[in-house]
Amino acid sequence: MSGRWCTPSAALIEDLTRLDDQQWETPSLCPGWTVHDVVAHLIDTALTTRLNFVVGMVRARFDFDRQNARGVRRERRDSPRETLERLRQVAPRTSTAPAPLDTRLVEEVLHGEDIRRPLGLTRAYPVESVARALRLQARTSASFGGAKERLAGIRLTATDTDLSIGDGAEVHGTALSLLLAVTGRPVALDQLDGPGVATLTPAA
Repeated sequence: MSGRWCTPSAALIEDLTRLDDQQWETPSLCPGWTVHDVVAHLIDTALTTRLNFVVGMVRARFDFDRQNARGVRRERRDSPRETLERLRQVAPRTSTAPAPLDTRLVEEVLHGEDIRRPLGLTRAYPVESVARALRLQARTSASFGGAKERLAGIRLTATDTDLSIGDGAEVHGTALSLLLAVTGRPVALDQLDGPGVATLTPAA
């Protein structure tokens, strides 16, 4: 565990540096993707511009999953070290798809957890970074990768920062646990309290 705070991308690179090749092939929280695949996706995200996003979507016949899979294949290098070096090179970029720059923050925090949790790693994030990511997801439609519809009738209250979002059945927890839950990652549900948790729980 590391308690030192730094940007989400820098923190992830630091953690990835310590992994061996076998750990890179660990299944992540993203179904069908290994740790190596998720890192390749982050590279693809960092390289995405408004123009190549549109071109990529047309080529993928407007299928986000197909477009993401192509990006992983394109950016995954032959070895973890090569992929990590590429991530290090592109992480400072500020280009984005047709979306707010904070979408990059959402990707870095969420996919950082998709990688760390199966490996038993933890990381202390700057809480304001997580809060910004949570605010963006709460106001973004599911058709654009957000959680607006999922949060209908729910009020989220962070226990580690001054943040409340929405109206309805209460859900309490850290900003990170709330972010994971609203983006469909049930791994954090047992860290939440309140009557609204049942609404965030995927159907069996």
